[in-house]
Amino acid sequence: MERQNDGSGGGGKIKIGVCVMEKKVSCSPMEQILERLRAFGEFEIVIFGDKVILEDPIESWPVCDCLIAFYSSGYPLEKAEKYAALRRPFLVNELDPQYLLHDRSRVYEHLKLFGVPVPTYAVVRREYPNQELNYFVEQDDFIEIHGKRFCKPFVEKPIDGDDHNIMIYYPSSAGGGMKELFRKVGNRSSEFYPDVRKVRRDGSYIYEEFMPTGGTDVKVYTVGPGYAHAEARKSPVVDGVVMRNSDGKEVRYPVLLTPAEKQIARNICQAFRQAVCGFDLLRCDLGEARSYVCDVNGWSFVKSSYKYYDDAACILRKMFLDDKAPHISSTIPANLPWKVSEPVQPFDAVRGRERGTVGISRQSEELRCVIAVIRHGDRTPKQKVKLKVTEEKLLKLMLKYNGGKSRAEAKLKSALQLQDLLDATRILVPRARSGRESDSDAEIEHAEKLRQVRAVLEEGGHFSGIYRKVQLKPSNWVHVPKSNGDGEEYPIEALMVLKYGGVLTHAGRKQAEELGRYFRNNMYPSEGPGLLRLHSTYRHDLKIYSSDEGRVQMSAAAFAKGLLDLEGELTPILVSLVSKDSSMLDGLQDGTIEINEAKARLHDIILSPKVANGEPLEFPWMVDGAGVPPNAAKLLTNLAQLTKEITAQVKMLSDDEDEEAATNSDSPSHPYDQAKALGKTAIDIDRIAAGLPCGSESFLLMFARWKKLERDLYNERKKRFDTTQIPDIYDSCKYDLLHNSHLKLNGLSDLFRVSQSLADGVIPNEYGINAKQKLKIGSKIARRLLGKILIDLHNTRREVAAAAGESNAFHDPTIVSSSKRKDRGNNGDVKNEGFDRSSSNKKSIDLDDLHKETKYCLDPKYANVMEPERRVRTRLYFTSESHIHSLMNVLRYCNFDESMNGEESLVCKNALDRLFKTRELDYMSYIVLRMFENTEVSLEDPERFRIEMTYSHGADISSLQSKHGKDSFLSDDHTMKIMEPERLQEVGSYLTLDKFDKMVRPFAMPAEDFPPATPSQSLAVRFCKDNGLQGARLVLSPCSLS
Repeated sequence: MERQNDGSGGGGKIKIGVCVMEKKVSCSPMEQILERLRAFGEFEIVIFGDKVILEDPIESWPVCDCLIAFYSSGYPLEKAEKYAALRRPFLVNELDPQYLLHDRSRVYEHLKLFGVPVPTYAVVRREYPNQELNYFVEQDDFIEIHGKRFCKPFVEKPIDGDDHNIMIYYPSSAGGGMKELFRKVGNRSSEFYPDVRKVRRDGSYIYEEFMPTGGTDVKVYTVGPGYAHAEARKSPVVDGVVMRNSDGKEVRYPVLLTPAEKQIARNICQAFRQAVCGFDLLRCDLGEARSYVCDVNGWSFVKSSYKYYDDAACILRKMFLDDKAPHISSTIPANLPWKVSEPVQPFDAVRGRERGTVGISRQSEELRCVIAVIRHGDRTPKQKVKLKVTEEKLLKLMLKYNGGKSRAEAKLKSALQLQDLLDATRILVPRARSGRESDSDAEIEHAEKLRQVRAVLEEGGHFSGIYRKVQLKPSNWVHVPKSNGDGEEYPIEALMVLKYGGVLTHAGRKQAEELGRYFRNNMYPSEGPGLLRLHSTYRHDLKIYSSDEGRVQMSAAAFAKGLLDLEGELTPILVSLVSKDSSMLDGLQDGTIEINEAKARLHDIILSPKVANGEPLEFPWMVDGAGVPPNAAKLLTNLAQLTKEITAQVKMLSDDEDEEAATNSDSPSHPYDQAKALGKTAIDIDRIAAGLPCGSESFLLMFARWKKLERDLYNERKKRFDTTQIPDIYDSCKYDLLHNSHLKLNGLSDLFRVSQSLADGVIPNEYGINAKQKLKIGSKIARRLLGKILIDLHNTRREVAAAAGESNAFHDPTIVSSSKRKDRGNNGDVKNEGFDRSSSNKKSIDLDDLHKETKYCLDPKYANVMEPERRVRTRLYFTSESHIHSLMNVLRYCNFDESMNGEESLVCKNALDRLFKTRELDYMSYIVLRMFENTEVSLEDPERFRIEMTYSHGADISSLQSKHGKDSFLSDDHTMKIMEPERLQEVGSYLTLDKFDKMVRPFAMPAEDFPPATPSQSLAVRFCKDNGLQGARLVLSPCSLS
């Protein structure tokens, strides 16, 4: 039936003018929605076309009742405004506010005016390129604009809204560099440039803080103030690779909006007077979970969502009828007048098919949680240089950076500070040795150490970014009188402590990335490669934590690259996905005293005549590893002699390097390079072929490394061995055997065998020489980590119970649905992950308390995904050797605590025997806890949740071990493979969550002792279902946002 057109006063259909560029009219979303509007039979669609818009006068443009008009490249917006003023049609999107969208600074001002949260930002305006501005300051790791400081990482956006070249600048602590974001070209949306450190100065820009979002962006599409559809995609800041489906379109998944985010959508729609509008949302956690708007795009449609097309057509119909024919009902017909249904996406082929070699789950079980504690990958040996300095240049440098305080310590960290130190050492010490006969031994040694400092700084490789540390501590002073009779102290001597090394090698990166791929394909038995789909659809709750050490952080980033099938450099991945928690994953905490006691006891045992004579020692003195060999004292003497021989060979190579340096002494001195700390991603074939050490180590630094080991192992003057150096010699020997075998050092294989024989008895027992001491040390070092693991497990169980409760609420009217609870999106009471105050599963589950934690979820109505409720929590903790040993010792010996009353160990007897013989938990060793849910028993049943424990020894060093006197079998890329995981429980055994909690809780930090929420370095968003947060749906009344 034809409708009366009240707007035009005549009978006929309502004319809808589409005054946009033809390219926009012909896009699939616009065609789909216009076709649906035609199908209602109430509207006549009039397409203006490019010729009319660009060439014809507005007086000859078609007359229409309603107008769809929006700016795109080449569009005459001013001309369209004049037409609207002449004909006065109903405007879906008003035209004048569209000018705002061309200036990002005006967009941000407008958003703030309407109470929409935006990132902290500042504006730099230049009238011409490279204009010097007195309010703009740039340093290595920050900029200041009108006194407001922005530390890297920060974002640089052109003020021109049509310029989509956006830059992110990374801090030197993460390796530095810049990532350029741009509109998609092929399968790329960004590129990383590791050598770009300075911001652009060719125009006007907005600078804003980098918002950590866990590698996910959210795009929101409004159709009027009462409707918002949101989709998540992989952020371009991670690796710049666009995820595409089989049709070549970018993969996006609909997600639910929180109440606060819905209000943001309403505010933007009304603030810019744009009914159809798109904007970018950043979900992040800076102390509390909040969402920020970083861009408003104007007219935008969702791509490839038939449900959205249906909704948009119905809402636009209502707008047109309400304005032009209010007497006609705009109620949606029971049967929509078109027959278009969305094609069903193919079901994940791997779903339901058991994969992998690790702990096949039972048929009735679902994997709910994966927790892994992982050691970092292969690294260079850690080094330290101590020397007393009296040179005036160095003392003045100390005073410059300690605030001029005579007794204060100076810490040099930034590139500027280290450049100052490098300049000073270049002046104080020549590149080559002096060779003067008059120099005393002390003078020669001092000059050698200064040369070492210079070499480290010039190399840059082991001593910058996340690997740097220099301290200058005053140690002697004089009193300098003043003319007025007063005086002041002035330092005349200081202790310089330089720490370097411990850099993740190219092999370490490869190990971590390959282990990530292994986890992806084997640790999720019901998912396999489907883990990527699980992750991208907000059903994978992933967080990655790292200690503060650079090698650990980069191992975490490389692992994430393999786990999530990412590409590109590690720096953007590190900044986007890895959170640092040094208090949980760094240091020895309160276990230092007990560790030193264990080391002292080991020293006595190694040198004990009882060992040499084969006499028994008091029991139990040692429980792990190969034990101290009977000829330990003799092996120690051999160790010292072989170390001296290796040192002498490296010295000869270093002397040759000195002669070459002296010959080329006129070559320019390169500036200190802050980014080389991260090393290279692949082996440097050219260096190997040239007979140079692998990586960036010079022969001088290699000699310094071995000379220090030789000196520290055996004190010639005191005739005393230091057995604590055994692990360091073994570590250094293993590194050179793996990476520098091409140097063909005589005796290196012999040194490896001797040091390994001693280290096999020392390393496993430095964390306790009997079970009770291991438990005590382990509980002190891993206390916080154990507490966090229990929180992870219990939060997973609470989420399962909450989801079950919400499911029941749909069928039980006596249960108050979560959608009617207090709107938590606006009250600011966002619960920090991990602060579940309950200490026992016996306490009732408080759903209200649970929902204080903001949840970002898949929208099941629009997702077109099988099992949208399915979710898996993954927590990855990257740390060092001490935490791996400590956690393992608590798991295996927790039953030794008096409170356990004779309970058996969490670890089965076979696994205990294997651990007893374990000599080393090497690089990339790990412990994995997986929690499965048995869906066939009630929530209250203790067997509802089962814990499975596995571990791996890490790198397989068998390739380094010679067989029958032959050369060892080394890989061409210097990479040792990671050993397969082993079970810590018998096959068929059943360890419940309650039993695990009971055994571990006495050694874990209680949840109430964790500090309040603090801003994280980055956030991996929580992916889980929350029926209380209603998402994108057809909503035609304002109350829908409540």
